[in-house]
Amino acid sequence: MAMATSVSAITSSLSSLSFSSQISQKPLLSFSPLPPKPLSLKFAAPKFPALVVASSASVAESGLEKLDLEKLVKSRLPGGFAAQTIIGTGRRKSAIARVVLQEGTGKIIINYRDAQEYLQGNPLWLQYVKTPLVTLGYESSYDVFVKAHGGGLSGQAQAICLGVARALLKVSDSHRSPLKQEGLLTRDSRVVERKKPGLRKARKRPQFSKR
Repeated sequence: MAMATSVSAITSSLSSLSFSSQISQKPLLSFSPLPPKPLSLKFAAPKFPALVVASSASVAESGLEKLDLEKLVKSRLPGGFAAQTIIGTGRRKSAIARVVLQEGTGKIIINYRDAQEYLQGNPLWLQYVKTPLVTLGYESSYDVFVKAHGGGLSGQAQAICLGVARALLKVSDSHRSPLKQEGLLTRDSRVVERKKPGLRKARKRPQFSKR
């Protein structure tokens, strides 16, 4: 009798073990991890090559444009700037500009670049360059070729203005009076005053404290 009860107890324990093992196995099968989806790579990868190609293309176009303008200037000015007849030199601050006028459609090329690009689209600087031509009504009658160096863009623009006015005097001496009335033939001699020793700038002194 005792043997039969022990056998029945063992079988019941085995059946409970097998039942618990089946329960423990089910969640492992149901919660299996899904394979990862590479979503981030699809969207992040194509951005950078597109930007690099666009920048390189713009640099290449600007380089080709500069080469084309350089070829144009050399073909229009055989022998260089010094060999031309209608030429004028302008100065302002520490900027120097050599200007050549030729009959054309109103192009303005500064250092083998378009004036709009070279002067950064500043309307005041562009106005300085065009003022002598507009005064005489020649804004679409002459092409302007300029070599400028020294100083900043503002000084170079005003130096070009004086150079264009002086070059127009070689076209006709009758241009002198209208240009002189506008003050375009006067060389602006103002420059930055030099710094003095013991001072902060030309005239600015250090602060004085009595006590």
